[in-house]
Amino acid sequence: MIDCFKSLRQAVGVPRTSLLFHRDFRLLWIGDSVSQVGTWVTQTSVPLLAALVLAATPLQMGLLTAAQEGAFLLIGLPAGVWVDRMRRRPLMLGADLGRAALLLSVPIGWWLGVLTIWQLIVVGLLVGVLTVFFDVAYQSYLPVLVGRAHLVEGNSKLQASMSVAMVSGPALGGGLTQLVGAANAVLTDALSYLVSALCLWRIRTVEPARDRSTRRGLVPEIAEGLRFVFGNRLLRGAVGTTSAFNFFSNVYIAVTILLLTRDLRLAPGLVGLVMAAGGVGGVLGAVTAGRITGSIGQARTIVLSAVVAAISSVLLPLAEPGWRVLLFPAGYLISGFGTIVYNVAQVSFRQAISPDRLLGRINASVRFVVWGTLPLGGLAGGALGQWIGVRETVWIGAIGTALAPLFVLCSPLRRLRDLPSEPVAESTTSESTAPETSQSA
Repeated sequence: MIDCFKSLRQAVGVPRTSLLFHRDFRLLWIGDSVSQVGTWVTQTSVPLLAALVLAATPLQMGLLTAAQEGAFLLIGLPAGVWVDRMRRRPLMLGADLGRAALLLSVPIGWWLGVLTIWQLIVVGLLVGVLTVFFDVAYQSYLPVLVGRAHLVEGNSKLQASMSVAMVSGPALGGGLTQLVGAANAVLTDALSYLVSALCLWRIRTVEPARDRSTRRGLVPEIAEGLRFVFGNRLLRGAVGTTSAFNFFSNVYIAVTILLLTRDLRLAPGLVGLVMAAGGVGGVLGAVTAGRITGSIGQARTIVLSAVVAAISSVLLPLAEPGWRVLLFPAGYLISGFGTIVYNVAQVSFRQAISPDRLLGRINASVRFVVWGTLPLGGLAGGALGQWIGVRETVWIGAIGTALAPLFVLCSPLRRLRDLPSEPVAESTTSESTAPETSQSA
């Protein structure tokens, strides 16, 4: 198997510096790719389970959406401190095993005839807690694993996997829901986390020991990460745009399944295919992100991709039964492309400029702000859907999402081409900005 893999790399002319030659990165990449597919199966099957089997109301759908992302708001900041105090690979391994066990409870509850919407909400919240720790550790572990010089390549490959999962996961989730039922489809996600845990267990890279001498109290260490993020004017612009985008996109995501199944009258299998369109755009974005960044610069990539991703959301509420239903997957496809290009550029920038001892706290601070808006958007979407209607709620979310790039457009990013690629000195003043040849995400 290994010889065949080496022969294939030589045949297609892959340079020796490629991360394809990096054994431990390949393991991380394989595990992440499998778990991403499982996650997107659940992203489709659980809302379908709630809407079609458990007859959830728009408000309950909003609560389910909020529960899945609420952990970032509840424990995102202290999680960053804890991640900086621990070795990241064992933490990720434990998170995978815990998520597998929690998701297994959904089909078991269904088999026993005791599954309720409230169990889905609780499982979603607890899985979200473990996801907070995994994601913060994951983004902090990558620079240790591959080095800062390979961050754009590493993030591009990982984002490509997520994009492929966004294509295959919803389609697989919709198909499995029709064939074996939504609760049974969740088994796919539980098994995928076990595969991810096995891959992490086989990684050999030894992390440096955490420096205990610099530890202080929880609150001062949280404040240190927040000061770094909000003291950098370039980071502030990207954080503002991402926060607004996440809030308003989750307003319409909370009721999207209801729009597709009740207004547009699509079967579960077609719902999965429609939602997979975002993944198609994401794949295109992932494979071209490095080329786009190299051609126009990292700062311009962040600004332009944010505009493309945001404005395309206006196509979603224009969808109607008949040929106009195609506007929904078209909007998802364009948004997926812009979002992945944006993510590769801004995450690589953040990882590159963050001092290693602060990586967990900086990633957690950003995740707290930008992902903390997700449950708020889900709650708002559920409440609005109950109050004014599903399609009207999608319109509000789409218009708000279209305005999200104003933060980066009003920041120094719009005047830059490139961004710093080395860790920023911790003594840098809060109002410092990159030189005109630098760029931030």
